[in-house]
Amino acid sequence: MAVRTAAPLAALALAGTLLAGCAPSTSGGGPQKDEKSGTLRVWLFREVGNGPKERVVDGVVRSFEKRHKGVRVDVRYIPVDSRAEKIKGAFNDPSSAPDVIEYGNTDTAGYVENGGLADVSAEFADWPQARDVDPTAKTSVTVGGKVYGAPLFVGVRALYYRTDVFRELDVEVPRTLGEVADAARRIRQERPGMYGLAVGGAYTYGAMPFIWAHGGQLAVKKKDGTYTSAVGSADAKRGIAAYTGLFGDDNCPAAKCARMGGNENVEAFAAGKAGMVVAGDFNRQAVDDGEVKGDYDVVPLPGRKRGSIAPAFAGGNNVGVLKSSSHRTLAVALMKDLAGKDTQRRLFDAMGFLPTFTDTRRQAAKKEPFVEPFVETLDAGTEFVPATPGWAEIDAGQVLPTMFQQIAGKKRGVDAAADEAARKMDEAFAE
Repeated sequence: MAVRTAAPLAALALAGTLLAGCAPSTSGGGPQKDEKSGTLRVWLFREVGNGPKERVVDGVVRSFEKRHKGVRVDVRYIPVDSRAEKIKGAFNDPSSAPDVIEYGNTDTAGYVENGGLADVSAEFADWPQARDVDPTAKTSVTVGGKVYGAPLFVGVRALYYRTDVFRELDVEVPRTLGEVADAARRIRQERPGMYGLAVGGAYTYGAMPFIWAHGGQLAVKKKDGTYTSAVGSADAKRGIAAYTGLFGDDNCPAAKCARMGGNENVEAFAAGKAGMVVAGDFNRQAVDDGEVKGDYDVVPLPGRKRGSIAPAFAGGNNVGVLKSSSHRTLAVALMKDLAGKDTQRRLFDAMGFLPTFTDTRRQAAKKEPFVEPFVETLDAGTEFVPATPGWAEIDAGQVLPTMFQQIAGKKRGVDAAADEAARKMDEAFAE
């Protein structure tokens, strides 16, 4: 995932927003036929360096076609940055739509709302491998208690730190979030040209663990299935204060860092300009391509208490079947093959994609020690964004980054900024 499609989650969510204004023809129900031969059309995301992914997928397709006589699978790789209009067109014109599609896991609710994805709850429940899918990954394909796809891979963040800097300054590896802040300020004091911990006002998914670790939530699901914002709660505000407290001359100056996003944070660490950074398993290649190769290590981002791990956001992609497919049975079977354990093992070997199956992920960690901190983080329990189309509007509208930036720039206090963000979130949830 060299900043794979799991990383630009705001952009993925924006795709859902772009689709939201249109009532697609598929929303009235799927086709009446379920053909058992012909061509299955598949759209997958084109990765940076897509060759290894294509080779894995080609193997899956050859095996599938061999088992299903009279069936041909046509796989197309669509650009991530122009997929919004393409997917919008597919939802509105079943004749040009694929049968199987890869999509970002924050898009699920929006695509379901727009009538694009087929409910595969029964087939998922009957799939033996589904028993080993981790709970958060299953949540990412679930809307209103129904399943609309299969998780393909997961991406999660942990704490990268400079082993040489920690050794030279005699700084211990942090075991609590408080110790992370202390270590960051010590590094900044001893190395004034370096950020202690790179943070970003636009780095939503790096800030969320601080909120969750303090017992806060982004939103709460009500009995009627709708959501209400929770960023204005006391626990959430403590987490927000802990994160925004890291902006300043004693760690990461707000004048520069308030504008930074996740990519800028990783770039700063890779360039040797930060002692620590919260970054994903998918950022490894970017770091190794920088100045710090061989001089860093990774541990789970600690929680408030020693021995705890801060909950991380579980990003990633899913594979689903379009409601408009006239090959539903075949499409569901191919979805299972593309997202199954064997394929996820191969994708890990080829691309570094972390499997969504707990047993397959443990096998990956034994094979590649680098991923162990990320697997530990996943096993400790991750969090996800609210499964509602309103999240796409919140994410695209930069509601949380605006809150962090206002606090970091001292334009508003934590209470006022969090309460305003909560109000804007509730407006989006109500639409």
